[in-house]
Amino acid sequence: MASAKRTVSSPESPADRTALLRSWALEEGFDRAAAAAIEPSDQIGAFRDWLKRGDHAAMAWIGRRIERREDPRNILPDARSALCVALQYWPLDGETEATGDLWPGVARYARGRDYHDIMGKALKRLCRRIEEAFPGAVTRPYVDTGPVLERELAARSGLGVQGKNTNLLDRTWGSYFLLGEIFLTLELEPGEPVADICGRCTRCLDHCPTGALPEPYRLDSRRCISYWTIEHRGDLPAEVREDLGEWVFGCDVCQEVCPWNYKAGPGSHPQLRQPSERRELDLAGLLALDREEYVRCFVKSPMKRPKLEGLQRNAAVAMGNRRDPRYVPPLVEALAAEEPVVRRHAAWALGQIGGNRAQRGLEGRLEVESDEATQREIRAALRRVTSHPAYSGEAQHGAESA
Repeated sequence: MASAKRTVSSPESPADRTALLRSWALEEGFDRAAAAAIEPSDQIGAFRDWLKRGDHAAMAWIGRRIERREDPRNILPDARSALCVALQYWPLDGETEATGDLWPGVARYARGRDYHDIMGKALKRLCRRIEEAFPGAVTRPYVDTGPVLERELAARSGLGVQGKNTNLLDRTWGSYFLLGEIFLTLELEPGEPVADICGRCTRCLDHCPTGALPEPYRLDSRRCISYWTIEHRGDLPAEVREDLGEWVFGCDVCQEVCPWNYKAGPGSHPQLRQPSERRELDLAGLLALDREEYVRCFVKSPMKRPKLEGLQRNAAVAMGNRRDPRYVPPLVEALAAEEPVVRRHAAWALGQIGGNRAQRGLEGRLEVESDEATQREIRAALRRVTSHPAYSGEAQHGAESA
């Protein structure tokens, strides 16, 4: 196959080149591919307004190198086209809905292998093939890592249209697909943009648990579960914790309620399926992982982004929001975790659950805890435990013996 790639004649028309590159993208495993012309962004003004409002939360890196987002030619000066690709990650052939107390709280794209690795390698192979077939052509691949307004590019290529939840939507594929692009100095034939398909529907806005979609086509990261569980470092603000519900990594609610996702057919990408060695992990197991086990369990997983302490922080909050007394023992053990942030969120969760065992665990830890912020969190949890109406008198004994 490699020799065939080198001997293929190079098409001269933009339409023929686009058809050839699209076929190569599909050979690499992408579900769809289309081209967009390189030109200044139509959405840069809205992007600047988004930044001015602070909708990017603490993700300061998003506001850097705006000139590159404004015009891809500031990345690749002689770029003429972008080849945009899409890879469906849900539903998948042979994959069933997640079960247990952990995996339903993990965004579907993150349950398998890291898409940056899968798509990045495929795009690099595609770039080499293009440069071999078209001597002098220069390529630059991106997978959700550079200063690129990728949804705008993909929409201009015809791969979908931006929905009110800010995701790219397609009538056939829904929105459970990942995007990548190659900037290149070849002229390709641009695809046809798709007209709006949201209509009057506001399900994503209406069902967002935290109100992170305050108006159509606007995401406020300061209210977004995905931001807090993935990007935020350190302690979660007290006022945010209950809003996270049972989500541990990301959130799919705005996609779950979207009608365009109801009939999307399965993709054939076994590498995106959840590995069997990870499937049995539950909240208590995640909270108890040591660093060596974490590295082994989450090798090549996008869930490594918040690091071990971030995942364990999120697991503790999910346990507290479930208010299930069976989580008290692992949470009490987590009060002795190496990372103070994990200890603090375990204390908060015990305060949410309440009960005698939670109280004894908190009091015992308070006697030996040296970190002042953790001491404050434990005291606050104890105040909630002692005033917890569900665990007073007979109700308390019945709950703890259940």
